[in-house]
Amino acid sequence: MIHIVQGCSLTDARAASMFEDRKTLFVDLLGWDVPVVGGRYEIDSYDGDKAVYLIATDDGCIHQGSMRLLSTEGAHLLADRFASLCECDAPRGEQVREITRLCLPQRLGAPGRLRVRNRLISAMVDHALGSGITMLTGVVTAAFREEVLAMGWRAAPLGPARRIDGAFLGAFRIEICAGTPALLASNGIYVPGAITPDAAARAA
Repeated sequence: MIHIVQGCSLTDARAASMFEDRKTLFVDLLGWDVPVVGGRYEIDSYDGDKAVYLIATDDGCIHQGSMRLLSTEGAHLLADRFASLCECDAPRGEQVREITRLCLPQRLGAPGRLRVRNRLISAMVDHALGSGITMLTGVVTAAFREEVLAMGWRAAPLGPARRIDGAFLGAFRIEICAGTPALLASNGIYVPGAITPDAAARAA
Protein backbone atom coordinates (compact mmCIF):
# COMPACT_ATOMS: atom_id res chain seq x y z
CA MET A 1 0.00 0.00 0.00
CA ILE A 2 1.22 3.50 -0.78
CA HIS A 3 -0.25 6.38 1.19
CA ILE A 4 0.03 10.07 0.39
CA VAL A 5 0.34 12.13 3.56
CA GLN A 6 0.73 15.89 3.87
CA GLY A 7 2.63 17.04 6.94
CA CYS A 8 4.46 14.89 9.46
CA SER A 9 3.36 13.68 12.87
CA LEU A 10 4.91 11.04 15.09
CA THR A 11 1.38 10.17 16.23
CA ASP A 12 0.84 8.68 12.75
CA ALA A 13 2.21 5.13 12.89
CA ARG A 14 3.15 5.23 9.20
CA ALA A 15 5.18 8.42 9.62
CA ALA A 16 6.85 7.28 12.84
CA SER A 17 7.96 4.04 11.18
CA MET A 18 9.25 6.03 8.20
CA PHE A 19 11.29 8.44 10.34
CA GLU A 20 12.81 5.50 12.23
CA ASP A 21 13.88 3.85 8.99
CA ARG A 22 15.26 7.16 7.72
CA LYS A 23 17.46 7.35 10.80
CA THR A 24 18.63 3.77 10.30
CA LEU A 25 19.49 4.34 6.63
CA PHE A 26 20.74 7.91 6.46
CA VAL A 27 22.42 8.27 9.87
CA ASP A 28 23.40 4.78 11.02
CA LEU A 29 24.31 3.29 7.62
CA LEU A 30 25.29 6.25 5.43
CA GLY A 31 26.66 8.47 8.19
CA TRP A 32 24.79 11.65 7.25
CA ASP A 33 25.16 14.57 9.64
CA VAL A 34 21.44 15.34 9.98
CA PRO A 35 19.16 15.94 12.98
CA VAL A 36 17.87 13.01 15.01
CA VAL A 37 14.87 13.47 17.31
CA GLY A 38 14.71 11.46 20.51
CA GLY A 39 17.55 9.26 19.34
CA ARG A 40 15.12 7.43 17.01
CA TYR A 41 13.76 9.65 14.24
CA GLU A 42 15.53 11.43 11.38
CA ILE A 43 13.52 14.64 11.01
CA ASP A 44 14.97 17.79 9.46
CA SER A 45 13.83 21.38 9.00
CA TYR A 46 12.10 20.52 5.71
CA ASP A 47 9.77 18.04 7.41
CA GLY A 48 6.77 20.26 8.03
CA ASP A 49 3.11 20.82 7.36
CA LYS A 50 3.66 21.54 3.65
CA ALA A 51 5.82 18.51 2.87
CA VAL A 52 4.08 15.65 1.04
CA TYR A 53 5.13 12.07 1.80
CA LEU A 54 4.60 8.96 -0.28
CA ILE A 55 4.79 6.10 2.21
CA ALA A 56 4.70 2.43 1.27
CA THR A 57 3.59 0.19 4.14
CA ASP A 58 2.64 -3.39 4.81
CA ASP A 59 -0.77 -4.34 6.22
CA GLY A 60 0.45 -3.47 9.71
CA CYS A 61 1.43 0.11 8.75
CA ILE A 62 5.13 -0.78 8.96
CA HIS A 63 7.23 1.35 6.62
CA GLN A 64 8.49 -0.37 3.47
CA GLY A 65 9.77 2.69 1.60
CA SER A 66 9.09 6.38 1.16
CA MET A 67 9.96 9.66 -0.45
CA ARG A 68 9.24 13.31 0.30
CA LEU A 69 8.09 16.02 -2.09
CA LEU A 70 8.85 19.66 -1.30
CA SER A 71 7.35 22.76 -2.84
CA THR A 72 9.98 24.76 -4.72
CA GLU A 73 8.26 28.06 -3.99
CA GLY A 74 9.75 28.02 -0.50
CA ALA A 75 12.78 26.50 1.18
CA HIS A 76 14.07 23.33 -0.45
CA LEU A 77 17.40 21.52 -0.62
CA LEU A 78 18.42 22.18 -4.22
CA ALA A 79 18.09 25.95 -3.92
CA ASP A 80 19.24 26.24 -0.31
CA ARG A 81 22.20 23.85 -0.17
CA PHE A 82 23.04 22.53 -3.61
CA ALA A 83 22.58 25.49 -5.95
CA SER A 84 26.14 24.96 -7.21
CA LEU A 85 24.92 21.78 -8.94
CA CYS A 86 22.76 23.85 -11.31
CA GLU A 87 24.26 25.59 -14.33
CA CYS A 88 21.34 28.02 -14.16
CA ASP A 89 19.03 28.86 -11.27
CA ALA A 90 17.34 25.92 -9.57
CA PRO A 91 13.89 25.36 -11.10
CA ARG A 92 11.09 26.88 -9.05
CA GLY A 93 7.38 27.30 -9.46
CA GLU A 94 3.89 26.29 -8.43
CA GLN A 95 4.06 23.20 -10.66
CA VAL A 96 7.58 22.12 -9.62
CA ARG A 97 8.35 19.77 -6.72
CA GLU A 98 11.65 18.54 -5.32
CA ILE A 99 12.07 14.81 -4.61
CA THR A 100 13.97 14.15 -1.38
CA ARG A 101 14.61 11.43 1.19
CA LEU A 102 14.03 8.34 -0.94
CA CYS A 103 14.26 5.67 1.76
CA LEU A 104 14.33 1.96 0.93
CA PRO A 105 15.13 -0.14 4.03
CA GLN A 106 18.03 -2.57 3.74
CA ARG A 107 15.97 -5.35 5.39
CA LEU A 108 13.88 -5.68 2.21
CA GLY A 109 16.81 -7.04 0.20
CA ALA A 110 17.70 -5.85 -3.29
CA PRO A 111 14.66 -7.35 -5.09
CA GLY A 112 12.29 -5.95 -2.47
CA ARG A 113 13.84 -2.49 -2.60
CA LEU A 114 13.56 -2.43 -6.40
CA ARG A 115 9.92 -3.48 -6.25
CA VAL A 116 9.05 -0.79 -3.68
CA ARG A 117 11.07 1.83 -5.55
CA ASN A 118 9.12 1.19 -8.74
CA ARG A 119 5.80 1.44 -6.90
CA LEU A 120 6.87 4.69 -5.25
CA ILE A 121 7.93 6.16 -8.59
CA SER A 122 4.61 5.09 -10.11
CA ALA A 123 2.65 6.64 -7.24
CA MET A 124 4.71 9.83 -7.50
CA VAL A 125 3.92 10.15 -11.21
CA ASP A 126 0.22 9.48 -10.63
CA HIS A 127 0.17 12.04 -7.82
CA ALA A 128 1.94 14.59 -10.01
CA LEU A 129 -0.48 14.09 -12.89
CA GLY A 130 -3.45 14.43 -10.55
CA SER A 131 -2.05 17.54 -8.87
CA GLY A 132 -0.92 19.57 -11.87
CA ILE A 133 2.78 19.03 -11.17
CA THR A 134 4.76 19.24 -14.41
CA MET A 135 8.37 19.02 -13.20
CA LEU A 136 10.28 17.17 -10.51
CA THR A 137 13.82 17.97 -9.40
CA GLY A 138 16.28 16.27 -7.11
CA VAL A 139 19.85 15.80 -5.88
CA VAL A 140 21.37 12.31 -5.70
CA THR A 141 24.74 10.66 -6.07
CA ALA A 142 26.16 10.93 -9.57
CA ALA A 143 25.85 7.17 -10.03
CA PHE A 144 22.18 7.10 -9.05
CA ARG A 145 21.52 10.12 -11.25
CA GLU A 146 22.58 8.03 -14.24
CA GLU A 147 19.95 5.46 -13.24
CA VAL A 148 17.29 8.16 -12.90
CA LEU A 149 18.11 9.62 -16.31
CA ALA A 150 17.93 6.16 -17.91
CA MET A 151 14.48 5.20 -16.60
CA GLY A 152 12.74 6.27 -19.78
CA TRP A 153 11.01 9.46 -18.76
CA ARG A 154 11.99 12.91 -20.04
CA ALA A 155 14.82 13.75 -17.68
CA ALA A 156 18.02 15.76 -17.89
CA PRO A 157 20.91 16.86 -15.66
CA LEU A 158 20.76 20.40 -14.29
CA GLY A 159 24.54 20.69 -14.36
CA PRO A 160 27.74 18.69 -13.99
CA ALA A 161 28.21 16.45 -10.96
CA ARG A 162 30.42 17.89 -8.23
CA ARG A 163 32.04 16.67 -5.05
CA ILE A 164 30.33 18.24 -2.04
CA ASP A 165 31.26 17.28 1.53
CA GLY A 166 32.94 14.12 0.29
CA ALA A 167 30.04 12.93 -1.89
CA PHE A 168 29.91 13.07 -5.70
CA LEU A 169 26.46 14.55 -6.34
CA GLY A 170 24.36 15.59 -9.31
CA ALA A 171 21.06 17.42 -9.77
CA PHE A 172 18.35 16.52 -12.28
CA ARG A 173 14.95 17.52 -13.56
CA ILE A 174 12.11 15.33 -14.80
CA GLU A 175 9.29 16.56 -17.02
CA ILE A 176 5.92 15.02 -16.15
CA CYS A 177 3.18 14.71 -18.77
CA ALA A 178 0.35 12.36 -19.73
CA GLY A 179 2.83 10.15 -21.59
CA THR A 180 5.17 9.63 -18.62
CA PRO A 181 3.52 6.40 -17.36
CA ALA A 182 3.91 4.75 -20.77
CA LEU A 183 7.54 5.86 -21.01
CA LEU A 184 8.30 4.28 -17.63
CA ALA A 185 6.23 1.18 -18.40
CA SER A 186 8.37 0.53 -21.46
CA ASN A 187 11.27 -0.05 -19.05
CA GLY A 188 9.23 -2.15 -16.62
CA ILE A 189 9.07 0.58 -13.98
CA TYR A 190 5.53 1.96 -13.98
CA VAL A 191 2.89 0.05 -12.00
CA PRO A 192 -0.70 1.33 -12.45
CA GLY A 193 -2.87 1.88 -9.39
CA ALA A 194 0.02 2.13 -6.93
CA ILE A 195 -1.74 4.68 -4.70
CA THR A 196 -4.21 3.20 -2.21
CA PRO A 197 -7.81 4.41 -2.83
CA ASP A 198 -8.07 6.23 0.51
CA ALA A 199 -4.81 8.07 -0.18
CA ALA A 200 -5.93 8.98 -3.69
CA ALA A 201 -9.13 10.45 -2.31
CA ARG A 202 -7.26 12.58 0.23
CA ALA A 203 -4.82 13.78 -2.41
CA ALA A 204 -7.59 14.91 -4.81
